[in-house]
Amino acid sequence: MKNWLIAIVSLAAAGAAVAKLPPPSEEAKTAAELAKAKAAWSDKVAAYQLCKAQDKLADRYHKEKGGKKSADTPACADPGAFVPPTAAAPAAAAPAAPAAAAPAAQATAQAAPAKK
Repeated sequence: MKNWLIAIVSLAAAGAAVAKLPPPSEEAKTAAELAKAKAAWSDKVAAYQLCKAQDKLADRYHKEKGGKKSADTPACADPGAFVPPTAAAPAAAAPAAPAAAAPAAQATAQAAPAKK
């Protein structure tokens, strides 16, 4: 019984400690955004490499078996070199969303009394 009580109290204290962490700094946010962009780019590179390997294998198969190659397969898209995201693009897009939402909210508020 004491062990369960100690475990519950320690979990509650740990939860309270996590809740009091300060928000990440701008450098940490930038580093996280860069890591996310690199991960997305590496996923695109992996998909491109897989596509090229599948095309090579399909070409070899068609060459050996004498079959016809399907024309409806799309070409592999090369993702190119990694380009780090710019900080100005997300900052410019962020203020536009609340400004666009305000007129819609006003129009909804004006339309509501007309239904009565």
